[in-house]
Amino acid sequence: MDSKLAIFLKGFAMGAANVIPGVSGGTVAFLTGIYQRLIGAIEGFDVTLAKLLLKKDIVAAWKRVDGTFLMMLITGVFMSILSVANVLERGFESYPVYVAALFFGFIAASIVSVMKMVKEWKLSQIVAILIGLGLAVSLVFVPEASESQNFFYLMLCGAVAMCSMIIPGVSGSFVLLLMGNYHLIMIDTVNALRSGQWGDVLTVGVPVGLGAVSGLLLLSRVLSWLFKCFHDTAVAAITGFIAGSLLLIWPWKRPAVVLEKNGEVKILSYERFFPEINTEFWCALAIMLVAALCVYLMDKVGSKKRVETKFG
Repeated sequence: MDSKLAIFLKGFAMGAANVIPGVSGGTVAFLTGIYQRLIGAIEGFDVTLAKLLLKKDIVAAWKRVDGTFLMMLITGVFMSILSVANVLERGFESYPVYVAALFFGFIAASIVSVMKMVKEWKLSQIVAILIGLGLAVSLVFVPEASESQNFFYLMLCGAVAMCSMIIPGVSGSFVLLLMGNYHLIMIDTVNALRSGQWGDVLTVGVPVGLGAVSGLLLLSRVLSWLFKCFHDTAVAAITGFIAGSLLLIWPWKRPAVVLEKNGEVKILSYERFFPEINTEFWCALAIMLVAALCVYLMDKVGSKKRVETKFG
């Protein structure tokens, strides 16, 4: 069983991953061997839990949702988001290639680790990985929506982003980017929370939170069923998602379609290209290799708990 500190650190890593468009916190959970435990804990939020709370049986209710595990994990996620959001914003502005290279290395190295979880490769698994790859790549060609603070649209953003955050290989931040509300939710609101601007936080945070909780409770049950009944096919599809997301986070890209409105410049799509062999390239390659090494070491640590990711 993980120590509280280990769970906190895994939550911190998940939070950092979720802030980056193109990177999935679910992949981190999968690699570190806590994915099934996370889904199981979320499944505990049901009618039985409500009955336990009505009976004031707090101890049983806490155990049903694996309370200590969730508390440490969520604390790590939120501490990471609060501390990483501003750093990442500056990093993307000053060193976009190096930041993207770091997460490109993380994702590329994680593909092998996830593929090893497929017990037996058959035609259905090959089809699943191709479908997952195709869906992830297709996201590159989806145009971004405009930013909106409509209450119900914010709820939808919360639901969709939370669902994608716990699906390995699918980036919640990138989905928010496509929906036009990434900067509003992941940057502006987080920075408003840090500076104590509670009005701005509640205006965005309440609907996003409601949507996120609703989406999470529903998706946890769907995921649990999929992994119990179609484990290898589900993992193969996840492998495809992760492989396809490499295109999303490719470090070398330039704005292709730019919209200027009310004095603000918004990039709607990018043109990706192969880099020149120069100092920047070698530095980025070194960063990728370091990131890949970190994933390898993480996988070695998580391999002892990998059996926990086998549903059923």
